[in-house]
Amino acid sequence: MKKNRKGSDTRRSGKPAASAALLDLPVAKNDEVVIDIIGMNHDGEGVGRADGYTLFVQGALPGEKARVKVLKTKKQYGYAKLMELVEQSPNRIAAPCPIYDQCGGCQLQHMNYAGQLEWKRQLVVDNLERIGKLRVVHEAEDVGATRAGDERSGTDGGGDIENSETNGANPAVSGVDSDHQGVLVRPTLGMSEPWRYRNKSQVPIGVTEGGLVGGFYARGSHRIVDMETCLIQHEQNDEVVSRVKAIGRKLGITAYNEETGQGLLRHVVVKIGFATREMMIVLVTNGERIPRVNEWISAIREELPAVVSVCQNVNTRKTNVIFGDVTRVLWGREVIHDYIGDVKFAISARSFYQVNPAQTEVLYGKTVEYAGLTGEETVIDAYCGIGTISLFLAQHAKKVYGVEIVKEAIEDARANAELNGMTHVEFEVGASEDVIPRWKEQGVEVDVIVVDPPRKGCDPRLLETILEMKPERVVYVSCNPSTLARDLRVLEDGGYRTVEVTPVDMFPHTVHVECTVLLKWKGQD
Repeated sequence: MKKNRKGSDTRRSGKPAASAALLDLPVAKNDEVVIDIIGMNHDGEGVGRADGYTLFVQGALPGEKARVKVLKTKKQYGYAKLMELVEQSPNRIAAPCPIYDQCGGCQLQHMNYAGQLEWKRQLVVDNLERIGKLRVVHEAEDVGATRAGDERSGTDGGGDIENSETNGANPAVSGVDSDHQGVLVRPTLGMSEPWRYRNKSQVPIGVTEGGLVGGFYARGSHRIVDMETCLIQHEQNDEVVSRVKAIGRKLGITAYNEETGQGLLRHVVVKIGFATREMMIVLVTNGERIPRVNEWISAIREELPAVVSVCQNVNTRKTNVIFGDVTRVLWGREVIHDYIGDVKFAISARSFYQVNPAQTEVLYGKTVEYAGLTGEETVIDAYCGIGTISLFLAQHAKKVYGVEIVKEAIEDARANAELNGMTHVEFEVGASEDVIPRWKEQGVEVDVIVVDPPRKGCDPRLLETILEMKPERVVYVSCNPSTLARDLRVLEDGGYRTVEVTPVDMFPHTVHVECTVLLKWKGQD
C-alpha cells in the first residue's frame, strides 16, 4: 500500500491527476482511502475527510468508517464512491425499495427512520447556527425520535457542532427567552407509518424495446427507470399508473422523446384524496390530439372505478417543466376533494396541494399553535396558495387575509373558502410586498403574519414590510432550512426574536425537511 505525503493509507490505480498535484491536494482521482464519515450534507451524502480534505460519499452515513475511491477533485472538496464499509453505523438498514440504488426519488432509505429524524433536526440546527448566527438550545432529554402527536424529546443528529448545556427544562412557547436561553429547536415530528404517504404521483413516460415505460429518473440523470411500485406513493397511485401504461401500450400510444421532441405522452399525473378516495388522472401530452382517446377513457373507467376525473394537459415546449398552459377535462369532474383536518379542499389538475396530507395537518396544527390564536386575532397569510393555511387559521381567527401572486391559486382559494362557508377570509392577487402595505394603508391592523415562501425564501421587501408593520407574532413555515436561517437573521436584526422551531418530516426517506418557527416582537418583553 502506498503512503501519501501526510501518512494516510492510499491505493492509486493510475497516475495522480495533474489538477490534484497542481492544487497540492492530499488525494487524486482514482485514489482509494479509508476515511471516517463525520456528517452528512444537505443532499444526503456522507461527509468525510482525507488529511483534512473534504470528500462527499453517496450512501455513507455519519459514524461510519469507509474505504472510498476518489471520483473527482476540486480545490476545496471532492467526490468519492463507497467501496467498502470498514465500520457500520447502527442507523444503517437495508433499503426496502428494490430500485433504490437506481432511482433518484429517495435519498435516505439506507438510514433507519429514527436516524432520519435526528439528522433532519441537526440539519436545521446547523443552518440556524451557521447561516442565521443564532444560538440554539439543545434539549438534554434523550428518549428517541418524536412521532406525530407524541411530545417525547429526540436526540441530536450527526455533525460536528458542539452541544450547548441546558438545564433540561422543556419550556412552553410563551416562556422561552431567546435573549438568554437561545432558540429552542424541538425534535422532528415524524410519522408513525412513514411509507405510502404521497397523494400525488408524477411519472415521466419513455419507451424501450418492450414498449411504453414509466417510473422515475435515475439518480443524477434523465434516464427513466421503469417502476411498478413506489413505497412512498399511495398504493392506488401505483395501480393507476401501471394500468394507464398498460392501456397506452395496448393502444399504441407513443412516448415523448426529450432529444427529438417527437412522441405524444410526456407524463402521467395521478392525484388521490386520502379522505375521500377520489382519484384524478392527468395525461400530459406533446400535442392536442390523443389517438383513440375514447377507447382510452373507456378502459380507464372500466378498470379504475375510483377515478372520477380524466384530464389532459398540453405541453409542446422543449422543457423539463411538467405542465403546459392548456388543461382540459376529457371526462368526469374538474376537481377532486380532500380534507386537511376539518377543512375541505377542491383540487384541480393544476392546483398545488400538499402531497402528504397527514403531516400537513401536523405542520398546520403547529402553525396555529405558534400563532397563539384565541378567535380575536387578525392574521395575514403571505404566499397563501390555494388557501390551505389561510383556511386552517380561519377556524381559530377573527379575520384572515391571504395573498398570492398566482391568479389561478387565488381563484381556487376563494372557491375553497366558499366550499367551507368561511366568509371571514379575504384573498387578493399580487406580490405580498405590494399588497400587504396597501392593506395597512386601508387600516388593516394585524396581530400575526404567517409566511410560507417557496424554497428561495421571502422576498426582501416582504421582510421589510413585516418589520414596518411589527405584528406581535410572525410564524414562518419553511421548506428550506438555509433560506429560513437567512431570513430569520434579517428579522432578528430588525427587532424580532426567534423563540422556537419545530421541524416536521413531510417527506420521509428524502433529504427534505419542513419547519414552522415562532418569532415574537422584542418590544413585547
